Amino acid sequence: MTNLSTVPLTFTHFMNPSTERVPLDPSGPSSRTPQDSRIQLDSSLRRWFSRNLGLWRSRRLYFFRGEEEPLRLDLLLRIEAFQQPVEGETAYRFSWKPEQDFGFYARKPQYQPEGSLDAYLCGHQLRRSRGYLVEQPMRSQIRQVDEHQLIFESQHLNWDIQQHIRLIDRDRFRNSSIFSWRAGELDITETHHEIRLEGPGNPLPAD
Repeated sequence: MTNLSTVPLTFTHFMNPSTERVPLDPSGPSSRTPQDSRIQLDSSLRRWFSRNLGLWRSRRLYFFRGEEEPLRLDLLLRIEAFQQPVEGETAYRFSWKPEQDFGFYARKPQYQPEGSLDAYLCGHQLRRSRGYLVEQPMRSQIRQVDEHQLIFESQHLNWDIQQHIRLIDRDRFRNSSIFSWRAGELDITETHHEIRLEGPGNPLPAD
């Protein structure tokens, strides 16, 4: 963050003689209704998800509480859309398999080396058929930072998970940071650097 000058600022520092007064907008406040705002945000979320479709090489570092050295894992991650969602506005399938595991699964056998999950975008929620840390269905609240970044916040059993995903450089890269608290203690921190290998494929037929 840029360090501001130590000189005390007053309101007049932000004014000049030509812009000291700005006339009021005669049209008054915006006429956009809450429903209009909701539709616009929902459309923005669908666009963001569509930009993630394709095949990614995911290079990951995991930092586990109580362990000094991070663990490395390279995955291939494919994100696909369903042609007709059985739930929600849009539906997606996330599937993964290891490219190089560097002994990760031998040390952390609770993680599934290869698998898939289905996710449904329902308003400002993402409903997953399973989680990455638990096999039960999970729901995440979505917050949009800007047109390139979303934050997913999930609570399940004794886990609180916050995931930040940002698309970078015209969607050629994705960067993800994930923080997982268990029983109030930060247990796992992850960083994922993902490189696009393929663009979107054909939509999946409904199951």
